[in-house]
Amino acid sequence: MRSLVLIGHGSHLNGESAGAVFRYAELLRERGLYDEVIEGYWKEEPALRQVLRTTASTDVTVIPMFISEGYFTETVIPRELGLGHQGPVPPEGVARVLGGRTVRYTLPFGVHPGMTDVILARAREALPDASPEDTALIVLGHGTTRNENSHKVIYSNADRLRESGLFSEVHALFLDEDPRVGTWPDRVRAPRVVVVPFFASEGWHTLETIPEDMGLQGEVTRFPDNPHGPQTVYYARPVGTHPAVADVVLHLAEEARGAAGRDGDVERAHDSAWQALIHLARRGGRMGEVLITPHSGVYELRHALDEGMGGAELHTVVTPEGLRDVTRRDAAGNHRPVHTYRTLPRGWRAVLSETELRRGVHFLYPAVVEESYAHGCHSLRHTPWATTARRQTGIYTRVQRATQEQVERVARTVCTPCLRTRLWAGEKLPRTFLEGVPGAFPCAEACTYFVAEVRETLISKRPAAGQEG
Repeated sequence: MRSLVLIGHGSHLNGESAGAVFRYAELLRERGLYDEVIEGYWKEEPALRQVLRTTASTDVTVIPMFISEGYFTETVIPRELGLGHQGPVPPEGVARVLGGRTVRYTLPFGVHPGMTDVILARAREALPDASPEDTALIVLGHGTTRNENSHKVIYSNADRLRESGLFSEVHALFLDEDPRVGTWPDRVRAPRVVVVPFFASEGWHTLETIPEDMGLQGEVTRFPDNPHGPQTVYYARPVGTHPAVADVVLHLAEEARGAAGRDGDVERAHDSAWQALIHLARRGGRMGEVLITPHSGVYELRHALDEGMGGAELHTVVTPEGLRDVTRRDAAGNHRPVHTYRTLPRGWRAVLSETELRRGVHFLYPAVVEESYAHGCHSLRHTPWATTARRQTGIYTRVQRATQEQVERVARTVCTPCLRTRLWAGEKLPRTFLEGVPGAFPCAEACTYFVAEVRETLISKRPAAGQEG
């Protein structure tokens, strides 16, 4: 048995941020090469501190879904996963045994040599008849003066494509370092120019910043008065959204696995946790805001406040992914980065098989089943706020200076709407939902949303939103 984990950044504000990782997980599930494919996030759930608990196998491969090496892949992700590794990741990856699981952590997908073919595929989509006689290629990266690895991957791909002889010119340009993308008219001589953004997903930079800096008006823009004569620019979609990235991810995973012997085993504690959930589902019961009802071999999930409503009155979904999509936003359409907030929208029902139930519940309440079971077995370790704060780096280092009063002020705003009980703050939880208390979920550690709000409070030198004094 093997588990594949895709790690994305996610967002507390933008519900579309995780979309690319979702899509790749779905593509890889369809391939059937791993027993499970799950996602973990820095700023969504399941969080990096939780995600390994949600894997069913003792053989786990973790792929950072980032476009280049840098702070997140070398510092944040290894730290939060507990890998005991900081700094550049070797080509073969990093392997550790954590809690009975063999965990292999790889380089980010963007640095794999296979991404050169993805750039080429994007270029051919934008201009099918691109030729070495009259077509230049611009590989466009974000760049940063803070980490040279950010541009190293852009130059490597540009060099490989230049050597291929498929284009008359190949240039590496950047948004935030030299050579800047705005200088392209002075650098590029060919009459036809294909621009391929080396970005992980569609977003503000690919939709707004790049077109503005280059003067683009859409997928095809003509420039009649450029320094080297008339030129036409063909703007491609970002490489990170191409389906071929799924093949790159699989190559990374298998290369990290190397000559490993047999597959892993079923992780016993994880299996026991989900057996407890199935036992609850078979007799029917509540889990947070969700009512689970058995019906002739399938299970219906709905908001508990919709109990008694007929099926025709509710929007019906029949896949775990459909359930995920109808519950990612609250009734007002706002993104729900914390799934255990009492903001679950109403008006839907999910009908799932017993096999699908596990993934559906995982999408609804990531890591809650595993953590609740561990809490009931007295094996869930709590991390006090002081420890969480000391672990923070980068822009979050300042939370180490927060006073206990400031932390509690933030908690009154951030934690009050949540179903979880703050074990990390010394609160007690005698029984969980698995033992018959529907809204009783454990919280072993302050979430990244809480950490971010503490930082915002310190920056603004004011109490948390909604508080006085």
